[in-house]
Amino acid sequence: MRLIIRHQPDFWAGILFMGVGLAFGLGAQRYPIGQASRMGAGYFPALLGLCLVLLGLALAVQACRPSASPASIRRPDWRAAGVVLGAVCLFAALLPVLGVLPSVFVLVFVGSMAGHDFDWRVASLVGLGMMAFVWLVFIQGLGLVFPTGVLG
Repeated sequence: MRLIIRHQPDFWAGILFMGVGLAFGLGAQRYPIGQASRMGAGYFPALLGLCLVLLGLALAVQACRPSASPASIRRPDWRAAGVVLGAVCLFAALLPVLGVLPSVFVLVFVGSMAGHDFDWRVASLVGLGMMAFVWLVFIQGLGLVFPTGVLG
């Protein structure tokens, strides 16, 4: 029986997930796994690796089913990748200067420019929402301390 890959993006994403999952699983072997009631340092990476392998396997199998819609891999959008990478680098550079909340806003706003249908109003609202999320979950909820920046 011959394997026919009908949906190439899903198939290769599944292979990628399985590879990353195997890497996590193998890396977790260096640490004690422990038990569910008393987890060791390697428990979470091993569990994450297993979940990624299973998710990747399901994705790759679905891509080979006869009912999968045919799709091929398109050329990468290097401009969008560069904008996202630039947004992350800008976040890292601005974090010690502005602090976490304004830096998150800049990250989301600049990263949104990678999309082909960029709207500054939507990007601003999403940036403000992410600022609220970071403040609520990480600062208030978990009590994490982030740099306040030179200006803050």
